[in-house]
Amino acid sequence: MAKKAFPLANVYKLLEPGPVVMVTTARKGQANVMTMSWLTMMEFTPALIGTVISGNNYSFDALVKTKECVINIPTADMAKTVVKVGSVSGAKVDKFAKFGLTPVPASQVQAPLIDECYANLECRIYDSRLVNKYNFFVLEVVKAWIDPAKKDPRTLHHRGRGLFAIDGETIKLPFNKP
Repeated sequence: MAKKAFPLANVYKLLEPGPVVMVTTARKGQANVMTMSWLTMMEFTPALIGTVISGNNYSFDALVKTKECVINIPTADMAKTVVKVGSVSGAKVDKFAKFGLTPVPASQVQAPLIDECYANLECRIYDSRLVNKYNFFVLEVVKAWIDPAKKDPRTLHHRGRGLFAIDGETIKLPFNKP
């Protein structure tokens, strides 16, 4: 066997869960955006998403207090902006202004959509029982938006320590229901 041991602290690099997203929150009239990649689909109906947001993040308190957010899905052409947004705290910087992002009012939640993103998912906390122990939120998507002008959008995927992958070729395979 030619395999070698892999550091447990780096396992996340092997199990990248989905595209890098930009989560927006709004509290006391102050909108914020954070970059993250720790999320997973949990159920289709209702559409439930599981996500971990560190208690050290400025957005954590806003999400806990308001119980709502928007998951904005950027395309690969926004990669540099996505990384810059993730490198500063919203406690000190208006990230919308600093990085040229356009907030658009959502229809079901107070947090804004990011107009430049391909898709936007308005969410409310569905289950918060694991927040105190793991910072794990279960969110329900209450409204979803896409930009139909963006054909075949490519998303950004975090591989750890400044490395990213851009999703590639799409293939279609036969699907037979059992």
